[in-house]
Amino acid sequence: MPTITDWHGLAVRAGTVLRAEINDGARDSAYRLWIDFGDMGTLQSSARITDLYRPEELIGTQVVAVTGFEPIRVGGFRSDVLVLGALTEDGVVVLRPDRTVPPGCEIA
Repeated sequence: MPTITDWHGLAVRAGTVLRAEINDGARDSAYRLWIDFGDMGTLQSSARITDLYRPEELIGTQVVAVTGFEPIRVGGFRSDVLVLGALTEDGVVVLRPDRTVPPGCEIA
């Protein structure tokens, strides 16, 4: 079971999607995202958010993601962060700030 110590190595941050495309190598339907996290640079994510969003709709929008993980490979694509969303019957609804915030802004 994870402890609070495990959580301290991670951070939840807002980032701006710079690029989005289908991750055709993923086992489950997913997008490859390149996300600007300000001083942290551009990080990547393979995100299973294809039910409610098209890639072109995501470009320029902000997302909330967990950072600080060891990168993993999903369908041959490096995934650095976990984009957060609410699981609904219709698909994943991406969590986003309700106002524009600086890329890399920590979520409290």
